[in-house]
Amino acid sequence: MNRTEPTISQALIATLRDQLDRQCFHDFAPRYLEEPRGMIKGRAGLILAPATTSEVQKIIRACNQHQAPVIPYGGGTGLVGGQVSGDHPNAVLLSMERMNRIRSLSPDDNILIAEAGVILASIQDAAEQADRLFPLSLASEGSCQIGGNLSTNAGGVGVLRYGNARDLCLGLEAVLPNGEVWNGLSRLRKDNTGYDLKNLLIGAEGSLGIITAASLKLFPRPTRYHAALVQLRDPNAALTLLTRCQAGLAGMVSAFELIHRQGLEFLAEKLPQIRVPVMGSGDWYALIDLGVVGDVHLADRFETLLGNALEDGLISDALIAQNAAQRQEFWTVRETIPEANRLIGAIYSHDISVPVSRIPDLIKSGQALIKTIGDFRINCFGHVGDGNLHYNFYPPKGKNRADYLHLQAPIKEAIYGLVYELGGSMSAEHGIGRMKLADLQRYGDPAKLAAMRAIKTALDPVGILNPGAVVDFGAGGGTGG
Repeated sequence: MNRTEPTISQALIATLRDQLDRQCFHDFAPRYLEEPRGMIKGRAGLILAPATTSEVQKIIRACNQHQAPVIPYGGGTGLVGGQVSGDHPNAVLLSMERMNRIRSLSPDDNILIAEAGVILASIQDAAEQADRLFPLSLASEGSCQIGGNLSTNAGGVGVLRYGNARDLCLGLEAVLPNGEVWNGLSRLRKDNTGYDLKNLLIGAEGSLGIITAASLKLFPRPTRYHAALVQLRDPNAALTLLTRCQAGLAGMVSAFELIHRQGLEFLAEKLPQIRVPVMGSGDWYALIDLGVVGDVHLADRFETLLGNALEDGLISDALIAQNAAQRQEFWTVRETIPEANRLIGAIYSHDISVPVSRIPDLIKSGQALIKTIGDFRINCFGHVGDGNLHYNFYPPKGKNRADYLHLQAPIKEAIYGLVYELGGSMSAEHGIGRMKLADLQRYGDPAKLAAMRAIKTALDPVGILNPGAVVDFGAGGGTGG
């Protein structure tokens, strides 16, 4: 094994080698030690990839005994640094990639049980083969893993209709910090038997337990889809149109995505091979997606609704997908905007949420605040149906990003201050990880933070699980060397 950080306890290594199959021990590779945007470089003393819950249990027990930090690693797609650590060269990086079996699928129960390392797209495919839908959908679904999705309570484009990852999970199997296995793979829709450990572990980013498998909800598969790309008058018009869609289309709106022209210009600049449908010269667009189950004919109703919106001045143009290929073309535009953003290079990116009714206030006031700091290109886009926007700032065209990095702090302070003034959150769907821990301490409710520390201390008194992520352990505990 090639190790660049031989600082981990030799006694721990000996224990693990005695208890684990040789295939559990992985060589170091760059993908394990860097988050996708290269903003955090990780360190670890050992990389392990268990194939069974029993092996995870052995690893956690040994690490707890030797007080060695454990960094859970899923698909490595997280954007807040929860899967890498630069502070613990003696850490065990625990990759779930070999726990990749779908254990069972019951169409009658509408339940699929998958191990933590199953790729999200594989779960979607398995559900489709059973004529069911697993609706969690992310840009990274070809590489992210369901354990990571649950550990971060991932959102994506289907939250408006189906909810976050938390809402799609019935039960978990997990290894707790002391090495005990919680067998909570429930098939029950109702189970009111005390504290909800499942929802405590979901969103905890591996800081309270290692998710090894999950019982997931499936849904009837839509028999037909409708989609439209519309040009909006302004963000206020987006809210009015969303309300009309939800009222007039019987809860069949799966997604309502807000897109700014800047995102389309970034696509033209960096990914010209992506075909962007030609529309007018306005600044704001919405991608509306409907899924219909059964013999329900919504096409005429959808066209009528959009026609009325056109007459009322809410929209100035509308392209309705005529087939599956055109619908996919619309979604390709939306789903490749983050890649174009990455190629441009943001000065600062935000994953924020506010009450849906405050979205226009956020956009308008945010633009005014940022003008006092400097001249930037702003790409604001996201899931307007659930109040989650990605509000990102870029240098003017032709300017060097590095010349603007000193403005990151005032940008963040201005936007986060506005977000909380509007009753929002500085982390909508990406989690806290390591990058936002200080922000959580600044903006989080003191009572909640104290409760989080108390829970962490109770479940993980040694502090081995993902130290430095999600919760400031402070004086409540820590890890040994």
